[in-house]
Formats: sequence, C-alpha cells, structure tokens
Amino acid sequence: MKIRSGMNENPLVRLPKEFSSGDNSPMSINVTNIIVEARQKALEDTKNIPIPPVVEKVDWPVSCTVGPGLEGAISAETKVGYVNGQKGWLVYRGYNIFDLCAHSNFEEVSFLLLHGRLPNAVELKDFQATLRSDLKINQSLRLLMSFDAEHLSPMAALRLGINLMRQRQTFRDKEGVVVVSGSIASDEDSIPMETLPKGEKEAIYSFQGQTYTRPASPGENLAASTEMDSCYRLIAGVASITAAIIRLRAGKMPLEPLEHLSHAGNLLYLMTGKEPSALETRIMDVSLILHADHGMNASTFASMVVASTLSDIYFSIGSGVAALSGPLHGGANEEVIKMLQEIGEPENVTSWYKKARAEKRKIPGFGHRVYKAYDPRARILGPLAEAVTVGNPEMERIMATAKALEALVVVELGGEKKIFPNVDFYSGIVYKAMGLPAEVFTPLFAVSRVSGWTARVMEYLERNRIFRPRAIYTGEFYEEFPSLESRG
Repeated sequence: MKIRSGMNENPLVRLPKEFSSGDNSPMSINVTNIIVEARQKALEDTKNIPIPPVVEKVDWPVSCTVGPGLEGAISAETKVGYVNGQKGWLVYRGYNIFDLCAHSNFEEVSFLLLHGRLPNAVELKDFQATLRSDLKINQSLRLLMSFDAEHLSPMAALRLGINLMRQRQTFRDKEGVVVVSGSIASDEDSIPMETLPKGEKEAIYSFQGQTYTRPASPGENLAASTEMDSCYRLIAGVASITAAIIRLRAGKMPLEPLEHLSHAGNLLYLMTGKEPSALETRIMDVSLILHADHGMNASTFASMVVASTLSDIYFSIGSGVAALSGPLHGGANEEVIKMLQEIGEPENVTSWYKKARAEKRKIPGFGHRVYKAYDPRARILGPLAEAVTVGNPEMERIMATAKALEALVVVELGGEKKIFPNVDFYSGIVYKAMGLPAEVFTPLFAVSRVSGWTARVMEYLERNRIFRPRAIYTGEFYEEFPSLESRG
C-alpha cells in the first residue's frame, strides 16, 4: 500500500453521527438512526426470502445463459462488491451498505474497496490527507479551462479533464517510454468463429511481466499510471474536476480545498463556494458511499474492458465516464426532478399518473434491472431526502409529490411486478435540496463510482485476461461481387 507521507498534520476526520439542524430546520436529525431504521425495515420486508448460497471459488469454465448485450454472462470473479436483487442486498467487501452508511465515511469505504480491508486509525488519517492533497490539480484545471470547458457538456468536460490529469501526472506519453512485457500481438487473443466456446481454467492469453521504463526527462512526481497511487489521484481528481466544471459553468473560478474538511465536505465547498453544514456534509458522505460500487454495470465493465488491454487506469476510468454519460446509465435522477416539477403538486399525482400509464410512459426513478426488492440505496436516501428538504417550501412540495407518487406506484406495481423506487428517485431531490444544479447529478455519480471502478480494475489486473466475447454472424456467404456500374 502506497500512501504519501508528510501530509498528515491534520487531525483524523470522523464525521459526527448526530446533528441539531439549527436554523435550517425545526427538526433534530440523527442520520445514523435514520439509516439503522431503514436497515431494520429492509430486514423485515425480506425475511421470508431465502439467503443466497455462498460461492467460495469459481471452477472455470462455467455454464450460464447469455442474452443480447452479454446479459447473464459471467466474465470474472470478484471480492469487491455484491448485489442481490431478491434480498435487496448491496455489499462492499463483506460489509452491508446500511452499516457502512451508518458508521463509516467515503474515504474509509474507498480504502476498503481498494485494499480489501478497513484501515486502522493511522492509515485512515494518512489516506484522508493524501486525498485532500490530491484534490489540488491546478495544472490540469488550467489546461481544462483553456479548452473552454464551460461550454462543453459536464460529462464531456469531465472525461477531458481525466485525460489532462493523465498528461500531467504520468510519464506514459513521454518520449522514451518502453513497454517490456510478454504481450502477444494485437488480435491474437481470439477464438475462431467456427470453434465451439468451452472456456479455459486459466488465462491462457494473459500478459506477463509488464514493466514501464521511466524516461530520463520527466520529474520524479510522475507515475506510470499503473500504481495504486494513480487510483488515489483519480478519486480526488474526479471530484476536483467536477467541482471546477460547475464553477466554470456558473462564471466562477475554481477554488482550493480546505484543510479541515473531509472529502465530502470539500466536494460541496468546491462546488458551492460555501462551507457546508455538518448535516449537508454527512448526507453527501452517505450519498457517495451509496454510489461507490454496484456490480458489473455498464460503466464498470467498460473500465475493465479497457484495462484488460493493458491500457492505463486514466484511460480506463475515462471509459467508465463515457459509458456513464449515456442516458440509459446516468441521468435518471435529472429526469425524476423534471417529472416531479411537471406534476407540480401532490394532489396532481393521481391524474398525472393515470395519463402517463395510459400513454405507456416510463416513470423515471422506478424499477431496477437487478432489484426485485426495494433498492437499499433508496431506503436510505428517501428518509434523508425528507430530512434535508424540511424548511424549504419548494423542496417540501417536491418531496410531498414524490411520496404521493411512490405510494401510488408501489400499490399498483410493487406487489406483482416488484417495481419500487430506485436510487435515482431520491438522489436528485437530495442534491437539489443542497442547492446543486441538475447538470452536476451525473458527474456526482462518477465522483463516487470512481472508487469502485478503480478497485475492480486493480483486482481484475491481478489475473488479467483480455475481454474477447464473440458475435454470432447471421449474414450472407456467397454474394457475387457486382461491378461499380451495376450498383443501383
């Protein structure tokens, strides 16, 4: 484990678990109690669903049913995270999401995902100091500003920013870099189309002994982009870039992080320009934990596919951002806010919903490809959204509308079709209540998920095998080549 020393002068940041809401709300809010109650409700609702069997080791090759888009395919084994849709489980390295949200913080969870264990007090203190230092990416931000980043979409600007970090933080593109490995030719890792797939127990076409020769000219602060250190820099850097993009789009300059704030606190400060309250910091921390990892989703898979070619961690994470920018993966919480604003008032919910169902419209924020029980992330964010919206008339109205819509959908679709609110239904409400613009909702997903992306990439590279699925050819074979003149 490599954590840079000499930056741990600050005390260990441990967020308080209880808050008096003060001027923001007449309520006394105990975030931990809210999460513990959500955990108990989840256990009660799923107590009659069998506990899934434990898989200790995969005996490759395995048989599975595969659908289009590799649905159902098993491509790797992992100890990073686990999702069980029937039980409504989300587990990171053996710890359930309710316990992590109640008792941990994002820095601790990121360490857990990357290293496979929780840090001790000294390790956590050093890791927090490292992330805080890595938030300072002034050279990369100056380059980003020169590209007129405020007029790019936030996700396009974020991906560009990651590439610029790579240019400033690694020596991979500098003259003189030599890759020394036993890697095979570019497309040798293939299986003939006429050969029936059977799989192999070992990664026959793996890459062995990758090393990178440092050029003479770059400074010692540059890395090969394969070290754990680069993962730390990305976890911090994606947060800095996201905050800078939001500032630039508002016509403001990026800010420097504050030494006394946690990662979640600095994220809010760097976006808004004001120090967040303890409650805002705690809720952002919980939100980051909830989004840190979620199985082999599209963006995680994209990151791993790129990494499997022995590209580097910056390009791999950039691929995850690119996948997340698609509307089928990210952006649903923005659509939820638009929908709730369209409905307007709680009393409009029934008529709006009947019309939407008649028109066969998809209701954003409901249902999940994996969960057939209530999404555990939504169980936590729902009551937190209620807490953070109190005292804001606009947000109280939006929250009341959301609760009325949830009640209607769950009554109609929850029992038979197992359609419940997912994480996107409430996350946008939480962010909007904290004064964040809708355009930052999807980048915030990346700010959190980068810890899961990096953890899974580093895990996979320990026994790397380049991803090489096949397509089934359904075209013609014996077409005769027509002359140019005869083609209509």
